[in-house]
Amino acid sequence: MVRIGILTISDRASRGEYADLSGPAIRAWLERAIVSPWSAVAKTIPDGFESVRGTLVDLCDRDRLDLVLTTGGTGPALRDERPEAMRSVIDKELPGFGEAMRRASFEAVPTAILSRQSAGTRGSTLIINLPGKPSSIDLCLNTVFGAVPYCLDLIGAGRIETDPAFIGAFRPQ
Repeated sequence: MVRIGILTISDRASRGEYADLSGPAIRAWLERAIVSPWSAVAKTIPDGFESVRGTLVDLCDRDRLDLVLTTGGTGPALRDERPEAMRSVIDKELPGFGEAMRRASFEAVPTAILSRQSAGTRGSTLIINLPGKPSSIDLCLNTVFGAVPYCLDLIGAGRIETDPAFIGAFRPQ
């Protein structure tokens, strides 16, 4: 069974000042997209380099998750340190994910150029940084998820099968 981490990075949500809408949006999207068995590990943590870095290492190395989807902390604000924390833990950066997500998002809103979305691998875990707004999460997952199952195959992670009526997974023959 594939294990997927859903990591919400938000100072205010981690303190309970408002409800996390992003993590549940990711889970709802995955429930529509994935038809093979999977389970989720959901966490909400404060932003900041050390908290993000430590949690990513734990999810990849201790919990041995196949895929980690993060949300929040991708902008230019001082506390938005998720991209830097992710870069400090990955083995390989996959810049095409961020490029595709920004391109698709820019068609909807001009401030998408401020986002620092990215992706990379740590061992046999794929980490993808998503934006924080639920509608943007849907747009970005719709844009890049077709490549995720094959990426997981290539890095030795668990196998994901998608519902082709919702989103097709591309695997070369």
